[in-house]
Amino acid sequence: MKDLVLISGVSGAGKTTVANCLEDMGYLCIDQYPIELLGSLIELMIKEESAKYQKVALTIPILELDNFYSLLANANLNLILVLVDAKEEAIIKRYKFSRRVHPLLISNKATTLVDAVDIEKRILQRFSRENAFVIDTTSLSAKQTKEALDRILDYEDIMNFSVTFESFGFKYGVPIDADLVFDVRILDNPYYVQELRNLTGNDPEVYDYVMKGKNTKEFLAKLISFLDMTFESYAKDEKRHLNVCVGCTGGQHRSVTVANYLYEHYRNTYTSFLFHREQGDK
Repeated sequence: MKDLVLISGVSGAGKTTVANCLEDMGYLCIDQYPIELLGSLIELMIKEESAKYQKVALTIPILELDNFYSLLANANLNLILVLVDAKEEAIIKRYKFSRRVHPLLISNKATTLVDAVDIEKRILQRFSRENAFVIDTTSLSAKQTKEALDRILDYEDIMNFSVTFESFGFKYGVPIDADLVFDVRILDNPYYVQELRNLTGNDPEVYDYVMKGKNTKEFLAKLISFLDMTFESYAKDEKRHLNVCVGCTGGQHRSVTVANYLYEHYRNTYTSFLFHREQGDK
C-alpha cells in the first residue's frame, strides 16, 4: 500500500523542516496542497505504477485538517498523520525573529499572535488523540527532527543513499561537484599499448588489461575498504548523495575502467549512477 503522509500542526513549529526531511527520504512533497485537487491525487496514487507516487507527503494548514482527514479516511492508502508542535514561547519567538505574519492573522481568524497560536494548539490537541504522531520541535535540531521521522516511518537511511561514480581526465580539470576524488594514474596505462589506445574502459580489452595490472588488485581492495566505511557512515548521517570521481590522465581508459568496476560492485547495495565525463555518456 502506498504511503500518504499528512504534515500539519501549529504554524511556525516546523512543517517545512519535516517536509524537507521527507523529501530527502524519497517522498514527493507538495506544500499547501489544495483540497479541491485531493480526489485527483488519490486516484493518481492508486492507479499510477511509477515510483514517483509510491510515497507522497502533503503539508496542510491545521484548520483544513478535518476536511483532509475525512476525505482520506476511506482511501486505499497508508495514511500517516504527522503533527508538529512547539511551546507557545518558542512559536512566538520564531515569528518575532523571522518577522513573518501568522496565517490566521492574515485571514482575520485571529486578532493577536497569541490568539492564533492558541486556536491551532486546540485543534492539534484534538487530533493528537487520533492515530497521529506528534513531534515537539521546541528544542529539536533539524537532524533530531529527521531522527524522529526515521522512528515514525521505520526508515533506514541506507535505502535512500545514492552514489554517482564519475570518471574524468585530470588534464581537463577535476569535476567541480566532486565529493571524493581518487587518482588511478598509478595503474598500468593502456594508452601505451597500440591496439588499446583508441579504445576505452568500456571495451572488454581495456577493462581486462587494467584489471589484470600489477597494482590494480591491491589498489581496489584498499579503495573498497575505504568506500564501504565512508558510504555506511554517510548513509547513517545527513548525506544523501555522494559524487565519487575517479581520474586518470585523459579520462578514457583507467578511470573509466575503475568507475565501471565500482558501479558494478555497489549497484545492488546503494542507488548508483555512472557517468563518464570525457565521453559525455552515462
